[in-house]
Amino acid sequence: MLQVIRDKAQGWIAWAIVILISIPFALWGIQSYLGVGSEPIAATVNGAEINERTLDNQYQRFRQQLREQLGAAYRPEMFDDARMRKEVLNRLIRDELVQQTSNRMGLRAGSNMIQASILSMPTFQKDGRYDQQTYERALRLQGLSPAGFEDRVRRALVAEQLSQAVNAGSFVTPKELNESQRLLKQTRELSYFVVPASDFKLSDELSDDEIKAYYEANQSAFISPEKVKVEYILLDAGTAGGTIDVDEERLRGYYENNQDEFGIPEQRQASHILILAAADADQSTVDEAKAKIDALAERVRNGESFEELAKQNSQDPGSAASGGDLGFFGKGIMDPAFESAVYALQEGGVSEPVRTSFGFHLIKLTGIKDGTVKPFEEARTEIEAAYRKFEGERLYFELAEQLADLSYEDPGSLESAASVLELSIQQSDWITREQGAGVFANLKVRTAAYSDDVLKEHNNSELIEIDGTSSLVLRVLDHQESSVLPLDEVKQQITETLQQQKAEQQAQAEAEKRMAEMAAGAPLSDVAESYAVTGPMTVDRNDRQIPPGLSSALFRTAKPAAGGSSPGTARLAGGDFAVYLLTGVTEGSADDKSNLQQQESLRRMLGRDHYEMVLTDLESRADIEILLNTDSE
Repeated sequence: MLQVIRDKAQGWIAWAIVILISIPFALWGIQSYLGVGSEPIAATVNGAEINERTLDNQYQRFRQQLREQLGAAYRPEMFDDARMRKEVLNRLIRDELVQQTSNRMGLRAGSNMIQASILSMPTFQKDGRYDQQTYERALRLQGLSPAGFEDRVRRALVAEQLSQAVNAGSFVTPKELNESQRLLKQTRELSYFVVPASDFKLSDELSDDEIKAYYEANQSAFISPEKVKVEYILLDAGTAGGTIDVDEERLRGYYENNQDEFGIPEQRQASHILILAAADADQSTVDEAKAKIDALAERVRNGESFEELAKQNSQDPGSAASGGDLGFFGKGIMDPAFESAVYALQEGGVSEPVRTSFGFHLIKLTGIKDGTVKPFEEARTEIEAAYRKFEGERLYFELAEQLADLSYEDPGSLESAASVLELSIQQSDWITREQGAGVFANLKVRTAAYSDDVLKEHNNSELIEIDGTSSLVLRVLDHQESSVLPLDEVKQQITETLQQQKAEQQAQAEAEKRMAEMAAGAPLSDVAESYAVTGPMTVDRNDRQIPPGLSSALFRTAKPAAGGSSPGTARLAGGDFAVYLLTGVTEGSADDKSNLQQQESLRRMLGRDHYEMVLTDLESRADIEILLNTDSE
């Protein structure tokens, strides 16, 4: 057949076919240059585009955060996907407006600021210090590049500057402050007694019709929770370390390189003179501090007492009074630059000026305690355990990356990953969204088990990092939807609930009857009869002398007229009811210290409101076009 076409397709016929085929290819090529057919745009903000891919990524991140925040209370059916996507898109639009406004105002986040922010993030720290490997691994697990993450940090820092600028312009008037203090520090005098619901608990049997009616009206209270069984591969550094072969040569090598672990390391005592100059200080401040420390260094060289100069000039409040003495310390305690200078000195020596993030230091080495190290034979058990731990952590990170890759490449099974890495596949018991045993007590693990990708698409989960040295990958084996429990299983529970409800209703009726008697003029002590009376007593809004339910009702009660009183009732925990009499109200007043604290609290609250107003105004004046039909999704 093909040969016939070849023989016939000669001359003008062949050229016509070539032209017809070439036209769509040519147009497709032009599209790629012109941008026609590029990824869809969700919205534009003053001409800047927000594409659908960005929206999708942010939406998935938002859903993940929602699952983690709500924990056991999270239910996918509770949330409208279309509304959630619209909310995420609105956030992206606001973020773009903030960036554009910040750029027009000249707000910037330099590389030093970005670096300092990343270095201070606990997520990227190990043993209290920034760790580059932890940083790189965390970004890989999130599918981010360092440049992409740094851009996120930059945008967040720029947005924060605008927010801080607005907050700094907010203030509280004296009248607002006084009214706030009047209410917050108000005290009230009361007496009360409690009518317990247990006094009215019925022992009579309830009818089957009554129980059935309650069951049918409240079936949502008798739901057997949704649950899953999963299989999983668990990886941890301890297990990895146990598989490592050890020999005397390796152990001795580790011992020689880490002798501080097997005894008391050398410690040094130092004194210092500090002239403050923050890491982000302006150049004039730095130059002034440097001139001061240089002058002090010259005075030390000329024979003046280091201790006296420290007492008179050091800006370290913790050590200045003791002549700058910092006591004994080992390696890894001080700032790296400070530590390096200390360990380069001979006893009694004084360093040249040293710059740290705190400022400029002159350092004098005043003492050395030699370290002691256990002999290899004595410490061999400790050495092997430490070596296995060290090598186990190194091997763990290698295996974790491989496990993540292998489980992603074969998303329908864990068999290949387990086979390649020589790890076992384990199975769980039933796990609900609310609880699980062992590693499934971790909310992050349960959230992954119930994610759409794992539960509905039947894929392997992503690598779930439980802590710094353990992680797992899982897939769902079995799934049971939530269902209503049969009446027979919950009959006793319903009976107890109905009896409690009836008791509470009768306790409430009794409390209201006695309150009416007080309103008619009867003394509280007479109305209480056999119930114990508490008070009179004076309480404030945060007072724990009275039950929370009573406090809430008391401070909502109308202020009585001079010489009068106001009765009321309040429901307490467990269905009991309090009957109280409000007999006095004293308005709050503030001292200077509390005034300042309350003023700052109110100012921050107003600052948040003002910032929201700024964002609303920016939106109203911006050229925003929504291109994505979020209502139909």
